[in-house]
Amino acid sequence: MGIKGDGSDGRRLWESVPSGIVHALRPGIGRLSDEVIEEIQTRIPEYARPSDEIYIKVVRMAVEEAIGRFLDRIEDPDTPWNPEPFRMIGRGEAAEGRNLEPLQTAMRLGARVGWRRLTELAEPLGLSPQSLYDLGEAIFVYLDQLADAAAQGFDEARAHAAGEMERRRHRLLDLLLSQPSAGAEAIADLAKAAGWRLPRTVAGVALDDQNGTPSLPPDVLVGLERPQPCLLVPDPNGPGQPQMLEKSLRGWRAAVGPAVPLNRAAVSLQWAEEALDLARRGVLPGARGPLRCADHMATLIVFKDEDLVGALAQARLAPLAHLRKSQQDRLAETLLAWLRYGRGAGEVAARLHVHPQTVRYRLRQLEELYGEQLGDPDIRFELEIVLRARQARSGTA
Repeated sequence: MGIKGDGSDGRRLWESVPSGIVHALRPGIGRLSDEVIEEIQTRIPEYARPSDEIYIKVVRMAVEEAIGRFLDRIEDPDTPWNPEPFRMIGRGEAAEGRNLEPLQTAMRLGARVGWRRLTELAEPLGLSPQSLYDLGEAIFVYLDQLADAAAQGFDEARAHAAGEMERRRHRLLDLLLSQPSAGAEAIADLAKAAGWRLPRTVAGVALDDQNGTPSLPPDVLVGLERPQPCLLVPDPNGPGQPQMLEKSLRGWRAAVGPAVPLNRAAVSLQWAEEALDLARRGVLPGARGPLRCADHMATLIVFKDEDLVGALAQARLAPLAHLRKSQQDRLAETLLAWLRYGRGAGEVAARLHVHPQTVRYRLRQLEELYGEQLGDPDIRFELEIVLRARQARSGTA
């Protein structure tokens, strides 16, 4: 990309300005710089730091650099254009936390002061109206060059700062999800460097890997590049947070872990990952929007050790093993409803949408198959566990 004013038209512009005037103008750089600085500090509050000698010195160096390089271009149009000093000025503006508007205003004020001084010197210097016009145009071309260079430096600094902040946040997420948990002091220091306010509680969010990035507020730590893409949400039960997640994760398959203290973030994410896996398998509902572990804790507990639940199921459902699959399903469904909703045939029938007489018939079958076992509270509890797991696997929970 070329610099404005560096093409053939730009070169003719610089050549059209009488280079002899530079000799007369250079001795006045100091006085002109004083006028420019005074104008800038009077008109732009951001640059008014009368007690900061170092800052005033930096401003003076920038102004004198800009004026000196302008005169160099008039004296020799082939002088190489080096935008780096002005990129540095743009980086400085980014470091100060400002946007480019004050700097652009300062440049325009400097150009105005310079143009005013040139018009005052036009007659003593013997400048023709055309030469004065060419000088004015050269000032504005040069002003564009300075502004472009400053904007490049500003954008580079902002991009670098954003990249550095993102790296710090990724590192913070790693620390928070490490097991054992990193020390509180290390987390607090890195959180401060990353601009992240330490919350009282957090929730891990497990995401299915897919293209795109969810639109999230800046306080959510994002780990889409991790083997299991995830988020860490501060104060997940705070005002508006559930609605924010619902909106941000619309269209994503996601599971939200329980709210936990900060040092338990890895545990919350682990639960979320397990819930997401169960949703993929159809054990938990894969509805639109995030799946919340808090709504399915019993199922998550049951499936925490599937081998153990399987062994328990083999023992407790053995009385049904000799029946046809359809008979097993009907009796298992009736037994679970009886355990969950009470022992009245009417209530169970209403839950299953069948006739009470049908329920009574099935309950008699179950009594014959299980005998006195149905009177044992421990066995009833274990039966409910394995029947709930069986129902969840069938996708009818």
